[in-house]
Amino acid sequence: MSLRKRLKPRLLVVYALALALIVFAAPTPAGLVVGGVLIALGEGLRIWATGHLFKNDALTVEGPYAYLRHPLYLGTLLIACGFGVMARGGLTLALLGVFLVSYFGYYMPYKNRIESARLEALYGDAFRRYATAVPSLLPRLYAYRPLPADGTGASAWQRERFAENHELGTALAVGLGMLTMLVRWSLS
Repeated sequence: MSLRKRLKPRLLVVYALALALIVFAAPTPAGLVVGGVLIALGEGLRIWATGHLFKNDALTVEGPYAYLRHPLYLGTLLIACGFGVMARGGLTLALLGVFLVSYFGYYMPYKNRIESARLEALYGDAFRRYATAVPSLLPRLYAYRPLPADGTGASAWQRERFAENHELGTALAVGLGMLTMLVRWSLS
């Protein structure tokens, strides 16, 4: 990911919220464990998804995309909630509330509208069938199976996809955030 992309105004707001969360954090052992589980689930889902994702090259309906259309968004949501649980406190709940309102009120609907229009333009009926059958954030119980004519093909998780989708930087930032929370707890 380029420096320019990492410094977009909306991401600067995310960075500011993360910094405030760390500064005002008051982690407890229970919060570290419960939050750590949520964070691990969220980052695990993101890693699984990015190893399958073929951004504009193919309609991705394998891996977690067979169960929900937006595994990266769900992973991010789990990570944010995990850090909120770890940090605890009134200000943390307020920051988490601001994040959730922004996420569900603006960011997710905006990105969903843009991505859906782009995917529909690229893949037509194949995307419309997929979008109708696969929920946005709450996973289905069984995997979606496209029609053979949809031309999506099967793909196993690929390290190259993971690298090309720049998830390593996110995973490192999440790990650093968890380490920071551990240090905050140990110093309290």
